[in-house]
Formats: sequence, structure tokens, C-alpha cells
Amino acid sequence: MRFMTTSDKPENAATGIAAQDWANASTDPQYRAAVVDLLGALAYGELAAFERLAEDAKLAPSLEDKAELAKMASAEFHHFERLRDRLTEIGEEPTRAMEPFVAALDGFHKQTAPSDWLEGLVKAYVGDSIASDFYREVAVRLDSDTRALVLAVLDDTGHAGFAVDRVRAAIDADPRVGGRLALWARRLMGEALSQSQRVVADRDALSTMLVGGVADGFDLAEVGRMFSRITEAHTKRMAALGLAA
Repeated sequence: MRFMTTSDKPENAATGIAAQDWANASTDPQYRAAVVDLLGALAYGELAAFERLAEDAKLAPSLEDKAELAKMASAEFHHFERLRDRLTEIGEEPTRAMEPFVAALDGFHKQTAPSDWLEGLVKAYVGDSIASDFYREVAVRLDSDTRALVLAVLDDTGHAGFAVDRVRAAIDADPRVGGRLALWARRLMGEALSQSQRVVADRDALSTMLVGGVADGFDLAEVGRMFSRITEAHTKRMAALGLAA
């Protein structure tokens, strides 16, 4: 599930790494390591999303809802396959690239296991969208080939509109649901940002990319602004759900 909220810089304004293709950019070993980390994190995120959506389908109140989630799960697995294949193409072993991110992502999902259908929808809509916003922010600093792949796998699988429709209908039917889901969404936001920051801090090449040591355009102040934009996007997303941020 992907929900576009943050804006990308025009490609014709690209400079430095962002103006290069993979063949040229990957000659820098630190940049290459950062991209492998990024693709590994994304790949495991997509695989985990597939597993979660397939599991959430069991909570669906109707066959229509079950089929919709199954379709979205299939789209997430296709995204995983593209990332896995790209890692293989550039000479990296996909499992090894994903392994550093398993504990953090599994920990996030364990800490935020939904108790019912509506919490599952809010988690997919809010949690995945925060991750998508983060990767879109990073993507504009990547080489053109990697950027195109990352943006392609962040395409909306249709879960955004589906989640909004179902959650708003539930709140209309019982306004008390809104308060519970608003608290749940705030918890998701805090956990997602904490996990993102921990992952970046633990991976030297990835953190160096974000603060400007490899890819141009980021510095520590910009990292702060990036997380501010992600938080602002979350507030708008909550409004679309009919919930208070």
C-alpha cells in the first residue's frame, strides 16, 4: 500500500549522484553499499507487507474485502520480486542484503500487531505510507536507475483509497471508533519514526548518504526538515481518514 504525499524534485534539476546512472554512480563503493542497504530494506519491507496483508485478509468482514486485500498482497509480492531481481542483477545476494533489516521490521510489526480489522487497515494506510514518504525523500538523491526502481515499487496498490473508505464508513456508523483509531494511529506514527531512525543510525553507508557524505543535497538540518515533512504528511493522511492527528 502506497500513498503519495511528499513531493519529488524535478529530474531536470538533478545534480551530482542524482544526475548519474547506476553504472557511473556505483563506482563509489560507499554509495554502492548505501544503495544495497536501501534495496535490502525495501525488499524486506515489501515481503513483510505481503505477509501482513495476507494475514489481515483473515480478519476481513466480507469476501469482497478479503479479495481486495489478497490482490494488494499480490502487488506487494511483485514489488519484492523486482527488488530481489535488481539486487541479483547488480551482483548482490538478496537474502544477505535484507538480513540487517529483519529484526527492526519484525520488531515494528510485533509492537504494532492490530487487534481487529480496522486497526489493520489503519496500520497499512498509516505505517506503510510513512515508510513510503521516507523512501521518496531518499529517492530524489539516488542515481537515475535506482531512483526509477524505488519510485516504481512505491506505487499505490490501491490500499489507500480502500482503507479510507472502510475506516470512514466505520466511524460514520459508530463515532466512538474514531477515538480508538486516532490513538492507534499516533502510536503507529511514533513507532514507525523510531524504527526508521534506528535503522538509519545502525547502517553507516545509509546514514552517510542521508547527511551528505555520498549523495549530494542532504545535511543534518535537511534530515530534520525531511522528518518534519513526513510528520506533516501524516497529519494530512489522518484528516483523510477522519481522525485527529
